[in-house]
Amino acid sequence: MKSPLTLTLLAVCCLSASAAAQSAATPVSDALRSNQQRSAKNLIAAAEEFPADKYAFKPTPAQMSVGEIVAHLNEGNDFLCSKVSGAEAPKRTALAKTASKDQLVARLKETFQFCETALAKVNDSDLGGKLKLFGDRDFTRAQAMFITSDDWADHYSQLAIYLRLNGLLPPTAKKAQS
Repeated sequence: MKSPLTLTLLAVCCLSASAAAQSAATPVSDALRSNQQRSAKNLIAAAEEFPADKYAFKPTPAQMSVGEIVAHLNEGNDFLCSKVSGAEAPKRTALAKTASKDQLVARLKETFQFCETALAKVNDSDLGGKLKLFGDRDFTRAQAMFITSDDWADHYSQLAIYLRLNGLLPPTAKKAQS
């Protein structure tokens, strides 16, 4: 007869092996989810760092303002995360690019929450599946995942530069100095 300790250890080993196998089976999706968590934290912190009276700031007339970047992220998160996951994007009331900082940041948090929920169900079984993005252009699900991740990185870099141009440190620079 096996002792309860032996059975417990066997169960823990089986669960650990199962979890490791599951994670090893979805490395691309796991990487996207990890990046979503990091990007949400950094982009929300960057949006919160800007004073409300600086939301119209843009380095040149051709560039987006801080508020426009946050509004663009809000729309992009719902669109891209719904496409990648196959989940329906939430029906939200329209929010102007000139909305208040509080409204834009609250919406940014909502859209990243949607991304977290939607991407939780994504796996690597259909990376080659076809999606329509940006009009009627075909992309694979894997390409859409990279586009989503690149979009977050692109807009974080914009906000980081805008913060520095206003004498403020971006969230990732603050961590480095701690």
